[in-house]
Amino acid sequence: MGNNAQGANSGAGRRDVRVGLSTASVYPENTEAAFRYAAELGYDGVELMVWAEPASQSIATVQHFSHKYDVPVLAVHAPCLLISQRVWGSDPIAKLTRSVHTAEALGAATVVVHPPFRWQRRYADGFAKQVAELENSSPVAVAVENMFPMRADTLFRGSSIQRLERRGGPGLSITTFSPSYDPTDVGFRHYTLDTSHTATAGVDPLALAGRMGSGLTHLHLADGRGAATDEHLIPGEGTQPVAELCEMLMHNGFDGQAVIEVNTQMARTTMDRAAMLNRALTFAREHLNDFTPAPTPEPTGAHRG
Repeated sequence: MGNNAQGANSGAGRRDVRVGLSTASVYPENTEAAFRYAAELGYDGVELMVWAEPASQSIATVQHFSHKYDVPVLAVHAPCLLISQRVWGSDPIAKLTRSVHTAEALGAATVVVHPPFRWQRRYADGFAKQVAELENSSPVAVAVENMFPMRADTLFRGSSIQRLERRGGPGLSITTFSPSYDPTDVGFRHYTLDTSHTATAGVDPLALAGRMGSGLTHLHLADGRGAATDEHLIPGEGTQPVAELCEMLMHNGFDGQAVIEVNTQMARTTMDRAAMLNRALTFAREHLNDFTPAPTPEPTGAHRG
């Protein structure tokens, strides 16, 4: 893969950080498309988002994609989104265990998981213990991700809660996560820091990284402008201090993985999507590997819009 040459040219004394592509970043294209983009653009691997697409749920299928495109799976994102509540069944405890076993089978170093939803009481009550037990019995890191509160007007339009917000100001929000959308409020061995989620939450990512400390082992590199909904912009195209964050992480000896998790749904063609993903990769290479990649050739004919 072309990224081997990129790594060789990194700045002296700096540790290369592997930069992966989340398969969610190519939506509405599919999981195989993510492997293809990763190979063509020079990513170091992918983060597999497990969701409704059957291919994303099949170890054998994902292994086939990995071998076909010579792109490793760096991480597995457990099916804990609202839209994936029924993927691999309805028991979140069993799904987290299965996610770790899937990561082991795929050779991935990390499972990314969100804090439990408030209504998942049994799961929430035992979540910290389950995460610790899984990590004690597996080489896979279970990295709990920072999330964000939901603003009342996005959930309860026209309701009494929205009327309260109008009287009390725009700051009223609720958390759907237990006990908090900030995993450092509980304390875990490993964390995922998402810089789109910090924008939506109004949280300083530099301060959050400081609280995560050496437990910060996985980075979802994106951006946001502080909108009420999660934006996942290309890093450097929002208001988050992502360049400063990367500089701080490298200064502190960060040796985890960075994954580009961005929204490309507005891309009109596959060429447009490839350009967006290349901009994100260029940002990551510049700020995590101290390297400016050469212009990337156009993708193959299979990707022309």
